[in-house]
Amino acid sequence: MEYVVAAVILLVVLVVGAAGLVVPKLRRRELPPQSKGSTTTLERPPAVPTVPEQELPPLIERPVSPAPAPPVVAEAPVVEQAPVEEAKPEIEQPAPTAGRLVRLRARLARSQNAFGRGLLTVLSRDHLEEEDWEEIEESLITADVGVEATQVIVERLRERVRILGTRTVSGVREQLAEELVAALEPDMDRSLRTTPHEGRPAVVMVVGVNGAGKTTTCGKIGRVLIADGRTVLFGAADTFRAAAAEQLSTWGERVGAETVRGPEGGDPASVAFDAVKRGIEVGVDTVLVDTAGRLQNKVGLMDELGKVKRVVEKHGPVDETLLVLDATTGQNGLEQARVFTEVVDVTGVVLTKLDGTAKGGIVIAVQRKLGIPVKLVGLGEGPDDLAPFEPAAFVEALLGADA
Repeated sequence: MEYVVAAVILLVVLVVGAAGLVVPKLRRRELPPQSKGSTTTLERPPAVPTVPEQELPPLIERPVSPAPAPPVVAEAPVVEQAPVEEAKPEIEQPAPTAGRLVRLRARLARSQNAFGRGLLTVLSRDHLEEEDWEEIEESLITADVGVEATQVIVERLRERVRILGTRTVSGVREQLAEELVAALEPDMDRSLRTTPHEGRPAVVMVVGVNGAGKTTTCGKIGRVLIADGRTVLFGAADTFRAAAAEQLSTWGERVGAETVRGPEGGDPASVAFDAVKRGIEVGVDTVLVDTAGRLQNKVGLMDELGKVKRVVEKHGPVDETLLVLDATTGQNGLEQARVFTEVVDVTGVVLTKLDGTAKGGIVIAVQRKLGIPVKLVGLGEGPDDLAPFEPAAFVEALLGADA
């Protein structure tokens, strides 16, 4: 049995071995005989002969057109352009100031209406008792006429009513208007001294506290003078407020007036001196010097203001020193006026923002207390809303047109 198994295994081995020898022969292709001396085992295709590139014919023959010649461009002559000038602002010509307060009367009347109507209502009563006269006094004091001036006005009214016995509205209105005009001292000189001197211009200094609208008022004063035929030069001596010089220059450009200015924080007296010097050189009629706003209780600043005036007066006396007062400050304006007058000898008052308060009686108080005339009044924010003060027109506006 062992022999049989061994014989079967041997037979299997022989069969497998014979198959391994036969199968490779079946897969192998019969190769052609190699030439003598050749070492290449695989057959290569015959080489394609190379033809020089220049001998190859073009694939598609196209006619070759010559390249177009570049167009001849004539060089344009170089033209020098003139420098572009900046457009100058159109120069305005303010309307003459004669009758300007009358034209602005409605604005004043709106703010003072209650004052005038209240007085007329009381005075028109059939019988005026002591309480009525006290009411009249209270109305006048509330309007900042001042206690002393109020007592004088009321006493004169009582005398006229007692003698004349007038009770009609028109009659009482006429009496009241006459007393108010008298209290405003219409004979005071309210003209602006702006006539040039021999060889030098008139000099006008504009002073005031902070916030009174001083620089704007200075620009408006320049328009008032130009409207009345004067030539003007501005001096921006407010060197402490950054926008002051620029603001004044803008006012000047509108009316064709030159502005002399200095470096920010510079010496205001030096700027004022240079402004007057420049005014002499160009021959203007009036030099307007805007000064920095200052509180009347600051001694150092007030002394500096005195220095500005002294330096300017090396060219000659200052013709006008105008104090700008805000009408809305009421009786506080009296103290301001008093201190400024002591330092720089104020010659006139410009009362601004009069259309925004019912305290128009401050005009009477300033003049009576200080003996300084109100020369100009501001009745709005427009450039020409500054008017020469006229007592009769002012009272008409206080009492109202239809009273």
